[in-house]
Amino acid sequence: MIAALLAQIGLPLLMKAVGSGLDHIDNPIAKTAAEGLKQMGEAVTRGEVTPAQIAEANRHTERMAELELTRDAKVLATVNRTIRAEVQSEDVFVRRWRPSFGYAVALTWIMTMGSIAAAIILTPLQAPAIIAALVNTSPIWGIALGVLGVSVVKRSADKKLG
Repeated sequence: MIAALLAQIGLPLLMKAVGSGLDHIDNPIAKTAAEGLKQMGEAVTRGEVTPAQIAEANRHTERMAELELTRDAKVLATVNRTIRAEVQSEDVFVRRWRPSFGYAVALTWIMTMGSIAAAIILTPLQAPAIIAALVNTSPIWGIALGVLGVSVVKRSADKKLG
């Protein structure tokens, strides 16, 4: 009943909405995906795709999500064991690597931003080139600040447990 209703109403509307959104992206892959979704929606509307096929696709999607959640749970359990080992370690470096990394990132950030500010102030004509070059450091800072963010959140959780 629900599968038949989804096949007749929900799925075509969903495909139409996603396809319409993709169609507005100026990218050949997005355009191809939008066209594919349009054709799939039409096939569902014409009954070329049966409710049983849609139900099977939903079952497969649910199973894939379940497998992914299981994998994520195993990864989190491993990370949790690693962090617990760090906290219980008698080695000063192992216990202090997160604060040390935080101080290193903060010091590097201050030095980088200070250098950039000084370079822009001292050579204002080069400011656009300096700012453009700074954009190229985004991936490096994204990773460093991401690791730092996880470390801060985890340390906060450790303090709550302690």
